[in-house]
Amino acid sequence: MDNFHTNIYTWYNINKRDLPWRKDRDPYKIWLSEIILQQTRVEQGKNYFYRFVEHYPTVNDLANAHEDEVLKLWQGLGYYSRARNLHASAKIIAAQYNGTFPNDYKSILALKGVGPYTAAAISSIAFNLPYPAVDGNIYRVLSRYYGIETPIDSSAGKKEFQELAEELIRGQDPGMHNQALMEFGALQCVPKSTKCGNCPVVDSCFAFKNGLVSQLPIKEKKTKQRHRYFYYYLYDMGDSILLDKRSGNDIWQNLYQLPLVEHEKALSDSELFEADHPVTSLQVNIKSISGQKKHVLSHQIIHAKLIYLEVQGNFNNPSPLIRVNKKDISKFAVSRLVEQFLHEAGLGL
Repeated sequence: MDNFHTNIYTWYNINKRDLPWRKDRDPYKIWLSEIILQQTRVEQGKNYFYRFVEHYPTVNDLANAHEDEVLKLWQGLGYYSRARNLHASAKIIAAQYNGTFPNDYKSILALKGVGPYTAAAISSIAFNLPYPAVDGNIYRVLSRYYGIETPIDSSAGKKEFQELAEELIRGQDPGMHNQALMEFGALQCVPKSTKCGNCPVVDSCFAFKNGLVSQLPIKEKKTKQRHRYFYYYLYDMGDSILLDKRSGNDIWQNLYQLPLVEHEKALSDSELFEADHPVTSLQVNIKSISGQKKHVLSHQIIHAKLIYLEVQGNFNNPSPLIRVNKKDISKFAVSRLVEQFLHEAGLGL
């Protein structure tokens, strides 16, 4: 293990990326970066990190922001529950800790949107507490180096990797140790097109010696995805359109969208011509029907079309829809899918 530590740490000191959240040990910035980087590539996440720090330099600034503003700033990152949890946790920190980020693992873990990995990362990097942060990168490194074939998504596997990670972090600088392993997995011990030729621990790597690099780590479950069919309606009233705010415990909660009808199966254009649109009280002409867009999420595949309607005659605002001037559309937080439809319609730019 000593050789493993030494080689990985040496590699890290030479190869680590210059990332803005590594400039200091500010727990707020570390927390912010960890939430942003869930399901997000580092290069994309950096721009959002800069934006959030600029708009909300402190936890209190974030806590005092309006949720619509936070969601708009998050737009394009996806998995919007992260933004809602980030905002909710900032309010908790402001109210319960007077705006000072909690400095113990259990309190950090209790924050909304923070799991064991994120709590361990913040605890170790910001406060030097000896909690191993085991993410996908570290699962891969440990599985390959030590030859662990227990599935990483099984209860037995999670326990086995956690125990090994706890053993490895003992006596080390916890923050540096976790970052070194995560960085090694992100840049060197990558999932595909592996870089074993210049790996500093290849001579003692079980997977390399036994031809198992491409097989490890093992995952026993495959994510099941369900198909959904969304039909968005753009009501064009000359200078304005209609928007709706999503509610309920579903994807894109609290984001704005064009009025939507969801069907159980795909509809042909002729069926859409015959189908009722969301606001039947309005007299409309169908201007166009878009091609189908496929939007892939972790557990769902959305098949979507845009039906462009021109509103005829008088308009009475149907609750809960809101009428929005076209020049103000960009102020509303929408999903990437709706943003694409608006862009193609020449709106929301």
